[in-house]
Amino acid sequence: MKLIEELVRTAQQPRVRPLEGLRALVTGASSGIGLATAVRLAQEGCHLNLVARRRERLEALAKELKKTAPDISIEIFEADLSHSDSPANLDSAGAADVDILVNNAGLAKGLASISDSNPADWAEMIDTNLRSVFELTRRTIKKMILKKSGDVVAISSIAAHTSYNNGAVYCATKHAVRAFHEALRLETLEHGLRVVMVSPGMVDTEFSLVRFSGDSRKAQSVYEGIRPLDAGDIAESILFALRQPRHINLDEIIIKPQQQGNPWNVCRTR
Repeated sequence: MKLIEELVRTAQQPRVRPLEGLRALVTGASSGIGLATAVRLAQEGCHLNLVARRRERLEALAKELKKTAPDISIEIFEADLSHSDSPANLDSAGAADVDILVNNAGLAKGLASISDSNPADWAEMIDTNLRSVFELTRRTIKKMILKKSGDVVAISSIAAHTSYNNGAVYCATKHAVRAFHEALRLETLEHGLRVVMVSPGMVDTEFSLVRFSGDSRKAQSVYEGIRPLDAGDIAESILFALRQPRHINLDEIIIKPQQQGNPWNVCRTR
């Protein structure tokens, strides 16, 4: 009976970790998942370091967020993470001294076989999806380790689990991100850090528009006949992981539209 009483009592208590006052670094914050995550973190009272290539979008976002969350501080950093010096520059500017890191910036370029694909696209995906994530994470966790606390969140993909034809290099980068974060999780156990990977399926953002070099017709065809996820769905998953009590680590969240089974099995309505 005492066990039942204790379970009932604890079930009635809130198990939500407050995020108010923490500082979060969000990359790729000018659109899509990064933007939605920044909005939700601001609503939770987090101070923000926002990174993206498009400064005007960051300025517009910061202005809008201050209307509804006037007590938070927002720093914006214009940076192209495909450039090798960007993580060091962000660190020097103080962007990496945070409680929460959301490695969101990433992209796919092209949809072609290995033999027909463009090595320049390979380089951009590898530099953005991998090298920048490795280097920015390294610089950020050094500070988290000193504080014995911190959360590292990576936005990956179901492509980290299942490769698909005509997307070899993108899939390879996401497999590597998964391996990197699995190792990071093990290395930071003793330092009080939490490491979370969120792996979405089809999300209606600018992802396909970038993949098809701005061809909106091709981009929209990806989502025809289904209800894909939206950026807010992923942001809510990130917030769910971050708001767990500190003794809980959600190693990975895999989230897909109900109509998507894997990268190629999609039930489209007519």
